[in-house]
Amino acid sequence: MSAPTRQPVLFIGHGSPMNAIEQNRWSDALRALGTRLSRPAAVLVVSAHWLVPGSWVTAQAAPGTIHDFGGFPPELFAVRYPAPGAPALAESIAQASAGRIRTTTEWGLDHGCWSVLRHLFPQADVPVLQLSLDERATLAQHAELGASLAALRDQGVLILGSGNIVHNLGHAFRAWRAGDTATPDWAGRFDRAVATALQSADRVAATIAAAQQPDAAQSHPTPEHFLPLLYAVGASDARDRVEFPIEGFDMGSLSMRSVCFRSGAD
Repeated sequence: MSAPTRQPVLFIGHGSPMNAIEQNRWSDALRALGTRLSRPAAVLVVSAHWLVPGSWVTAQAAPGTIHDFGGFPPELFAVRYPAPGAPALAESIAQASAGRIRTTTEWGLDHGCWSVLRHLFPQADVPVLQLSLDERATLAQHAELGASLAALRDQGVLILGSGNIVHNLGHAFRAWRAGDTATPDWAGRFDRAVATALQSADRVAATIAAAQQPDAAQSHPTPEHFLPLLYAVGASDARDRVEFPIEGFDMGSLSMRSVCFRSGAD
């Protein structure tokens, strides 16, 4: 048997759940990105939409598709992403975490996960696990947990954070209703500041520092869409080059910037 292919680390700006079923700039870009990825042994997704006390990893053989939203057309609720799970890998992740991560079968694949994966891996034939966001953890602790998962890359596991670098849903809906597609200055500044931080020599510290700047509060009234980025940054290392395969804003203030940390061997 050949050795597993070292996998890159991704952060995907997932935006509206409708991107899962619409052909648009964002879904086309995700499908194009999928063609650049080698097939992983499994995908470990950290989604903005699973924020709970503690760090949990899904451990069922067939995780269900969760429709964790409302007010969308029936076609979106009909979507299923029937990827297999990876119970043995989940147990291995939990055992290696010194008690920081526990397994669960009480969650499945939420839309932060499947709305992205159905474009990256449309056949739904790659095993998928989700890791929760611990609502009690600090920014540094989220990044540290991401770093503890980095060795999975050499086992062929693709680590994928799913959120948005700028996510002010209140502003986005107000702008959308008003027909205003302009990106506010604060959103553009924060998106650029984070992009710069990701290219820094100490990208973990720089990204955490960016989250403390004045535009951060307006860019993230709540933190859950920023936190998955810290797992991706933490799981990267000095060998990785930083790429932005997708850039731009949707609905005015939803940054759709995606990030790929890829080494020469990926």
